[in-house]
Amino acid sequence: MAGLCLFTLGGALLASLPGTQFTLSWTHSIEKTEWQESWTVEAGRLRPTEARIRGTGAGMEPGPDARLTADGWMAWAPDLPPQDGVTLAASGFTGEHRLCAGADCRPLSGWTGVKDQPVAMRACP
Repeated sequence: MAGLCLFTLGGALLASLPGTQFTLSWTHSIEKTEWQESWTVEAGRLRPTEARIRGTGAGMEPGPDARLTADGWMAWAPDLPPQDGVTLAASGFTGEHRLCAGADCRPLSGWTGVKDQPVAMRACP
């Protein structure tokens, strides 16, 4: 069954999330602007389906096909191929990543039980 798995960088499984769609969000360390990405798990890989930001700034340029949504986000479809995995860095300069699977949204540590450590996201085997 497909789903999202969260691992330590050493490869230990921290959590297995239900479903094949999830949203990741965080606040940019310099601009203090929220960034969101929607992903899907398909064919054993992670595919980004949409990115959204509340404003622009250093390192936060929207994609070339970005559009302004009615609720004030710049949204676009990322031009990235499916990924084998994505590593989420842990930084003392920003808050925690937030991860939503279905209607269940939690800080990353709420899923993994670990804080201030990088976490690798991959499709569950």
